[in-house]
Amino acid sequence: MYFSVRAITPAIAAISPINAIQRPKIPYSVSESFLPQIIAIAKAAGQGIMTVYNQPAGKVILKADQSPLTEADLISNQIIVSELARLTPDIPILSEESAAIPYKQRAAWERFWLVDPLDGTKEFIKHNDEFTVNIALIEHGKPVLGVVHAPALDVCYSGAVGQNAIVERKHQPAEQIHIRPRREQDRLKVVASRSHRDARTRTLLDHLGPHECISMGSSLKFCLVAEGSAHFYPRLGPTMEWDTAAAHAVVNAAGGKVCDLSGEALRYNKVDLHNPEFFVLGDADHVLLSAVQNCP
Repeated sequence: MYFSVRAITPAIAAISPINAIQRPKIPYSVSESFLPQIIAIAKAAGQGIMTVYNQPAGKVILKADQSPLTEADLISNQIIVSELARLTPDIPILSEESAAIPYKQRAAWERFWLVDPLDGTKEFIKHNDEFTVNIALIEHGKPVLGVVHAPALDVCYSGAVGQNAIVERKHQPAEQIHIRPRREQDRLKVVASRSHRDARTRTLLDHLGPHECISMGSSLKFCLVAEGSAHFYPRLGPTMEWDTAAAHAVVNAAGGKVCDLSGEALRYNKVDLHNPEFFVLGDADHVLLSAVQNCP
């Protein structure tokens, strides 16, 4: 089935107004006065998603790579892109839904927004609540600010360079979150994809020894490590830059790292927007990283 953004504009207009979002006094500063603006945009996009989620099964189409696209993806994307363009008109935006921008154009970008308007579309279709809105600010290939909002769970994670990672749960006060250092006697807690687990991941986990496995969808897997609910998230399957950037910023702010097998942090705005295989863990957990590197 086919649907267009033009057809969903009335639905977007019905979303709670975000006209209160004002340009920050220091437009591109990663400061405490700036991050709330992005959180507000992510939550507005989440409201747009929920207008579709709370209705009977909607239309789903397959993109060229056979990944699903829903009406909610398009509603969220239009809200985010329009609000970011209004907030920071001279910062370019790369979204999953506009990924065809050629590298020749992107290569000149020192700073840009990287957006996944609905991460976990399969979770959305399954109606299991584990999907997110992801917005990241990239500077010189590094994520310096990120917001991960799970609208169905009413949970929002955020983090930025020089600031603590924060989680807001429903109507509770915001609280700081931190990576939980793994002690020698601790049983390893691993978070794994609910929709993308494979034989190689199982082989790696067997190599690491006794462990507890937690299943979760979307970029919420990163956030479980960031908040200390898990020690480790390995991803050996294919992902794109917009899948990881926002949560990467949250993990960094919480004292963790998102790295490839060599221990190097993921980079963004590459010629090829695919990520390498990566691992999410505590920044100081050298023992765990070494064990991963030595897996046959």
